[in-house]
Amino acid sequence: MITVTTVDDIVDLYGARGRLRYGEGVTQVEHAVQCAVLAEASGASDALIVAALLHDVGHLVVHPDETADFSIDDHHELVGAEALADMFGAAVSRPVALHVPAKRYLCAVDRDYFPALSRASQMSLDVQGGAFEPAEAEAFERLSYWREAVALRRFDDGGKSDEAATRHFADFIPMMRRLASQRC
Repeated sequence: MITVTTVDDIVDLYGARGRLRYGEGVTQVEHAVQCAVLAEASGASDALIVAALLHDVGHLVVHPDETADFSIDDHHELVGAEALADMFGAAVSRPVALHVPAKRYLCAVDRDYFPALSRASQMSLDVQGGAFEPAEAEAFERLSYWREAVALRRFDDGGKSDEAATRHFADFIPMMRRLASQRC
């Protein structure tokens, strides 16, 4: 497992490993930037924009040998949130931690959601526990940052376009540095 403790570590990690795909048609860095651009376009807070940018950092941290096994749940959302918590605080780390439960939630409350998921997201849903039961969905709605996690999940789902992002990962470094210095 790779350790990240600074914004520079994150920049280096995405520079070195952001070309990996992990089952989607875009690279990790393309996906990250597309998600951040969607968050920004929606008027999201800087914290949610950074969460959208870094929500899958756990994939890069968990798989130092550059392989991923989709037959098991690697809990990348929890690994990523843990890596980001000290650096950015709850406003970034909690939506990251909850973006997989948000997928399970949306599958439970929106019957049109699952069919719209990418094939990789549909496949990973099974190993992540499937759609929430009604009581689980209700419990999810009582968590802090659940709404931000649902928004992040929507950015995640939309950030898988074959078209190149109009922005670059480096465009978000000043925002990451500012948030890390404030530790939102």
